[in-house]
Amino acid sequence: MQLPQNPFKRSLDGNPRYGCWAGFGTGYATEILATTGFDWLLIDGEHAPNTVPSVLAQLQAVAPYASAPVVRTVNHNPALIKQLLDIGAQTLMIPMVDTAEQAARLVAATRYPPHGFRGVGGGLTRATRWDSVEDYLARAHEELCLVVQVESRSGVDNAEAIAATEGVDAIFVGPVDLSTGVGHAGNPNHPDVQAMIRHTLEATKAAGKAAGILAPAEADAKRYAEWGFDFIAVGIDISLLRQAAVETIARYKPETPKPKSSLGY
Repeated sequence: MQLPQNPFKRSLDGNPRYGCWAGFGTGYATEILATTGFDWLLIDGEHAPNTVPSVLAQLQAVAPYASAPVVRTVNHNPALIKQLLDIGAQTLMIPMVDTAEQAARLVAATRYPPHGFRGVGGGLTRATRWDSVEDYLARAHEELCLVVQVESRSGVDNAEAIAATEGVDAIFVGPVDLSTGVGHAGNPNHPDVQAMIRHTLEATKAAGKAAGILAPAEADAKRYAEWGFDFIAVGIDISLLRQAAVETIARYKPETPKPKSSLGY
């Protein structure tokens, strides 16, 4: 059996790719999203109630569809990274990366020796198709995609070095954490925050890497696409459900408060 191709990595061709956060933590809900036309789906292990088994169920659920899965970890734990890779995640998003040293350590966690320290699971793992993928140990990195998140002042200051780190494929800007961390909570469109986002984008592009961002507000998403972001999360499943539910009941109960629009989560 040949090494499975990574559809997300191969889709980063300079055209904007639009995705949706998958936060329900179930294969059923994520499979529904996979039928709707999003280019990619973020299976969120940081803020959603996901575990390794629930991430596996979602990877299996979306496998027949064109929407490419991206799995976000809860932290930098190399043991968890190993587990997620072993169950078949090929694109990982890692939050809160502030330095090139952190980025290099994360790269090493995704590589087998001598290029890293990922443990060998062999026939126990879905990633190897239970030891039926030829030369998996030597070639696994070819189809991996490592996305690191810049969402702090330190991350922005070190964006050039982070982006230049060999093995980092993309940088994803977290506007909500970034704006909160620099004193503009709830306002990622503050001019100072926008300047930091643009700086990170330019640093990423200068290194020849792809850049992504979360932008559930349509005007923001269109602006970021014009700037040159390669992949943009334009929806969050939980928010979409709540908004649709409130709008539906408001047709029959006009006193229902309208849902607030959000620039982030």
